[in-house]
Amino acid sequence: MVPQDASTRTHESPEGLIPISFRQAGPTDIPALVELIESAYRGDESRQGWTTEAHLLEGQRTDVDGVAAVVAGADSVMWLAERDGVLLGCCQLERRGDSVVYFGMFAIRPGRQGGGLGRSLLGEAERVAVEQWGAKRMQMTVIRQREELIAWYERRGFARTGVFSPFPYGNERFGRPLRDDLEFELLTKDLC
Repeated sequence: MVPQDASTRTHESPEGLIPISFRQAGPTDIPALVELIESAYRGDESRQGWTTEAHLLEGQRTDVDGVAAVVAGADSVMWLAERDGVLLGCCQLERRGDSVVYFGMFAIRPGRQGGGLGRSLLGEAERVAVEQWGAKRMQMTVIRQREELIAWYERRGFARTGVFSPFPYGNERFGRPLRDDLEFELLTKDLC
């Protein structure tokens, strides 16, 4: 776990307005995190942004138990981006081995997408992974049908691996697929 006293950082926003603050989430943040993640990926609100999965999946993206497990995990954190106390983005970081960190649950509020906040939060996540855990590589999985999103990650230094894993069909905890060919691709980025 990242020490709480070392978790808050402030960063000038891409728009040059009120600075963005980054910090580690705590238990009281869980309901707001679930709402943010759902709004960025599923349902009508998600269609305001470009990261929506609503054309591929319906139902929930995550739940209170899933987010709580990340927040309480010994080798995981949920990292937040806020402006003036308002939650705008989040991501999961999970230590996997001595030099690998998994990046997931990345969400930016739909009305704030496209302004550089995601790029800033990803940069902060990479900094935390290296400084706190000595990570040399970051990994993530992305639904392979999300070509525009994968291209965004490639522009940020991630590489496609061609390693695929099946979507958990039949487990509505991850949503209800609207097509039968979904699968995840592993993306990686060297951090050092």
